[in-house]
Amino acid sequence: MFERGLQQIFDRLVASIERDDLVEKTTNSLRELLGVDRVVLYYFYRDWAGRVTFESLSNEKFSIFGSTGPDDCFNGEYAALYQAGRVRAIPDIETEPINDCHRDYLRSLGVRANLAVPVLNQKRLWGLLIAHHCQDTHFWTQSDIEAMQKAADSLAMAPAICHS
Repeated sequence: MFERGLQQIFDRLVASIERDDLVEKTTNSLRELLGVDRVVLYYFYRDWAGRVTFESLSNEKFSIFGSTGPDDCFNGEYAALYQAGRVRAIPDIETEPINDCHRDYLRSLGVRANLAVPVLNQKRLWGLLIAHHCQDTHFWTQSDIEAMQKAADSLAMAPAICHS
């Protein structure tokens, strides 16, 4: 009985380490590929409430690790869009027609351009993979969007995430 419990703890620890390593490699690769200031994983720990649990930065000054989202902005309507596979590419938050609450939130994080794709775990919105460019606007190409989607799909299929 004790050995089985110990094995379960060990298995969870290994899965957690594997997940963390995968997410770290994914966010680092995407940041370099896209040439942006920050790539983050925003994990939903309960319905539409979450936090930045991983980040890859071009400079430590861009860190938003642990940031929580604007819960009053991200509601069931937005969640449903992302759960349906929505990808949101914003080259300039100042000129894009977005909700003022969302614009203010992005400004507070120092974001100028934003690309968000869903991480869908068994059709459930598990998190968002998000690229931010902070220093200037950033035009998102189709290949940028496809790279983010492919990375989000890979994360969603990883056993350590798929079974969480």
